[in-house]
Amino acid sequence: MIMPSDGSREALCSVRDLIRYAVSRFNAHKLFFGHGSDNAWDEAVYLVLHAIHLPPDQLEPFMDARVLPSEREAALSLIDLRCEQRLPAPYLTHEAWLQGYAFHVDQRVIVPRSPIAELLMNQLSPWVPDPYEITGILDLCTGSGCLAIIAAHQFPEAFVDATDISKDALDVALINIDQHGLKDRLNLHHGSLYDPLPLSAQYDLIISNPPYVNSASMLVLPPEYRHEPSLALAGGDDGMDLVRTIIEQAPAHLRDQGLLLIEIGHERPYFEAAFPELEPVWLDTAEASNQILLLTKEQLTP
Repeated sequence: MIMPSDGSREALCSVRDLIRYAVSRFNAHKLFFGHGSDNAWDEAVYLVLHAIHLPPDQLEPFMDARVLPSEREAALSLIDLRCEQRLPAPYLTHEAWLQGYAFHVDQRVIVPRSPIAELLMNQLSPWVPDPYEITGILDLCTGSGCLAIIAAHQFPEAFVDATDISKDALDVALINIDQHGLKDRLNLHHGSLYDPLPLSAQYDLIISNPPYVNSASMLVLPPEYRHEPSLALAGGDDGMDLVRTIIEQAPAHLRDQGLLLIEIGHERPYFEAAFPELEPVWLDTAEASNQILLLTKEQLTP
C-alpha cells in the first residue's frame, strides 16, 4: 500500500485531521483491535493524544486545536508503526490501562486486558462477603503484574504473592509494582505456577489468567497477537495444560472457604471435557461471558 507523500501529510493541521487520517489508515490496513480498544476510532484517539501529550480522556476541548510540525510527526510515527508492523498500540506507547489503572507494558508481556480485573474492582462481591477479611492472595502467571496489583488495591488487608515462569515478565511486573507503591505488600516469585512457593503457603484467594489458547487457535491468531510472547498464550492441544495443574494443586494452597478464580477465554467446551466432575460458577463481566470460572476449596477437595 502506498503511503501518502510527506507533502500531503503536511496538510494534517489539527487533532481532528490526525485522528481522521489514522482511522482511514487503520481501516485500509485492516488492523485487528483487541488490546485496549475494539475499533479504529478509539485507537486513533488514544495514539494521537498520547503522541502530543494530551490527557487520554479529554478529546473534545482539543479536537480542533492546531498541532505543531513536531507533534504531527510524533503522531504520524505511531500511526505508521501501528499499520506497518501491526504492533498493538500499548507496545508503541509502553502504557496500558485496565479498570482505570495504568501499567507499563512492552513485548516481554502480553497486553493487560483480563476481564478478571472488573471482578476484582467489585471485590468479588457477593462471593467475598467482607473484602477486609482477605489477607492472602496468590496470582499465578502474573505477567505484567496487573491483576496482582489491582487485587492489592482492592483488598487493602491482603498480602499478595505472584508467580511467573518468565523472568522477563517479572522484570516488567517489578516496574509496575514500584509505580503503584506496593513493594511492601506484593512479592514476586520466579517459577512455574506453585513451584516457587513454600509447600505450606495458603491463601484466601487464588487468581490466574494462564496461557489457555488451544493449539488450533494459536495457528490463526491475528498478527497483533503474534507480537505477544507465545509462552503467555499457548495452552497446549486443548488449552488446558496449565489449568489442569492449577486445579489439581489448588486445594493444598487454599485456606478453608478459599476461592479459585481462573480465566479460560473461549475454551469452556475444552474445560468441561477436561473436568466433567466440576461444576464451577461462571462469572460474567461487561466484556466477557462464560470465560471466567469460580471454584471453592470444598469443590476441589476430594
